[in-house]
Amino acid sequence: MSEKILVTGAAGFIGYHLTCRLLKEGKEVVGLDNLNDYYDVALKEARLAQVHGRPGFRFVRGDVADRARLARRFAEERFDKVVHLAAQAGVRHSLDNPHAYVDSNVVGFVNVLEGCRHSGVGHLVFASSSSVYGANTKIPFSESDNVDHPVSLYAATKKAGELMAHTYAHLYGLPTTGLRFFTVYGPWGRPDMAYFLFTRAILQGRPIKVFNRGEMRRDFTYIDDVIEGIVRVLAAPPAPGGAAPLAAPYRLYNIGNNRPVTLMRFIGLLEEFLGVEAEKELLPMQPGDVPVTYADIDTLARDVGYRPGTSLEEGLRRFVAWYQAFYDTGGPRAASYPSAAVQP
Repeated sequence: MSEKILVTGAAGFIGYHLTCRLLKEGKEVVGLDNLNDYYDVALKEARLAQVHGRPGFRFVRGDVADRARLARRFAEERFDKVVHLAAQAGVRHSLDNPHAYVDSNVVGFVNVLEGCRHSGVGHLVFASSSSVYGANTKIPFSESDNVDHPVSLYAATKKAGELMAHTYAHLYGLPTTGLRFFTVYGPWGRPDMAYFLFTRAILQGRPIKVFNRGEMRRDFTYIDDVIEGIVRVLAAPPAPGGAAPLAAPYRLYNIGNNRPVTLMRFIGLLEEFLGVEAEKELLPMQPGDVPVTYADIDTLARDVGYRPGTSLEEGLRRFVAWYQAFYDTGGPRAASYPSAAVQP
């Protein structure tokens, strides 16, 4: 019998790609998403349309913040494993709408933890973020670094999630793994991310806003590398044992490319692949942003034998090819997700 896996945020960027990979491996996947309008819902529906009807997949429209409905779902389904990716994303948006982050990233995560605890889930893998490192000046960022000084509410909620997850692993023996993702990009990506915004603006002949005058350095991580890391970690639940803080069945891993580049270098590659020079509006650093992200991935390599390796050049080339094919007709080329397939 194949494993039954709950993927929250299944209509999201990472959730969609993970769902495809798990289905390819013969897993049974229940995808949960509330399809909120933080960014274009049509893109989320288009992602779902790619997996609709595939053997082993069911989609449930729902919100992790809805405690009663989520508890019923866990009780009825009895998932073997859970990958919790649903979250309110975006550093700058957290300055304008803080309650959305508390509802989804804190309340929603507690609901997921409770569901896993009471239904005997064998392994919970959850999305954290490189943003938890804040303005850390020690690079590359290591999982053992102090992360007690977040510089955005988004980062604070992700750090809170790590603390809550460790508590459940310690108290209830729930095998739990947190993944700190570093600037994930690629086909079917999020329209609120800089590379997506830049591509759209460049093709439309509009200026792009370049914060910190393009001097920020980011550890851009291609989506396929992230998915490979998730799949390997999912298959290796942590066991209790060892000295604190490893006594609980809980682990944290960075998933990054381990090769940060400047934002201006990133823009230069986009210009090359699009064949258009961007008009740049150079601006100061935005509140909540950090000057550099840089992942130490030695622990990931040691424990699951994997190091992300897709070059920025190859990853951006693939993204641009997808973007031009997807949007050349003037908009997403997919009908809305069929309502008859959505379970209550």
